[in-house]
Amino acid sequence: MRLVKFSHTIFAMPFALLSFTYAWTTATHDTSLWLLLLQVVACMVFARNTAMGFNRWADWRIDAENPRTATREIPAGRVSPRSAAWFVAINALLFIGVAATINPLCGWLSPVALFIIMFYSYCKRFTSLAHIVLGVSLGIAPVGAYMAVAGHDTTLCWLLAAVVTTWCAGFDIIYALQDAAFDRERGLHSIPSRFSARTSLIISALLHLASVVLLLLVARYMPQTWLLWTGCSLFSLILLLEHILVTPTKQRNIGIAFGNLNAMASVSLAVCLIANLLIYG
Repeated sequence: MRLVKFSHTIFAMPFALLSFTYAWTTATHDTSLWLLLLQVVACMVFARNTAMGFNRWADWRIDAENPRTATREIPAGRVSPRSAAWFVAINALLFIGVAATINPLCGWLSPVALFIIMFYSYCKRFTSLAHIVLGVSLGIAPVGAYMAVAGHDTTLCWLLAAVVTTWCAGFDIIYALQDAAFDRERGLHSIPSRFSARTSLIISALLHLASVVLLLLVARYMPQTWLLWTGCSLFSLILLLEHILVTPTKQRNIGIAFGNLNAMASVSLAVCLIANLLIYG
């Protein structure tokens, strides 16, 4: 559980459940709600385990050289690289297997999803856009959840994917500030290793501004109620708070901004918008 930071599942899961609920209340379907919900949640867990396990396996030698990450499970010797590789393989097979039981589209696209989420782990070796790739990796969750119910995609699920992509890329830039010096020294690529902390935070803020704008587009597809605007307002205010707490000269709050605030942002938005769909949809 520590190897894959299971608690971080809370970043993408709420958006997947929101997309699932939207599909369930608007699209045609012919399956059991609880069975399908279980399948979608299982796919989310298996995909997240695959992605994070592979990331830890691919980076364990780099992590061993970085004082901040040297205590992670593989470099610290608590989990062997071989065991981590087996963990990744088993979760990847479970993901494909469960996706195939949902509908043919999910089954055929599951290897594509795996490629995207595993490809991210190598991006920092050659591009500073690794943050965007991470965002895309998490952003495909609401698309998959919608397809699981409807058997096809729709504009709303892609807008949610864009919200997640820009939001995650923005907070990953904040998180990467911690390793900027190490990344420069080792020739690894990231926005903070390429630009100053001030410029990096401006890029992060612009990505989060894009998230809010995209969220307003999402809101057009929802019942126009106080729950909708409460959720959107909370999400926007929490993102603003991140940028108040973390500045070029005040980076000690990165942990709070990355873990606590982003979890609050996704959960509060999803709770309000799911309730909005169930009550007024």
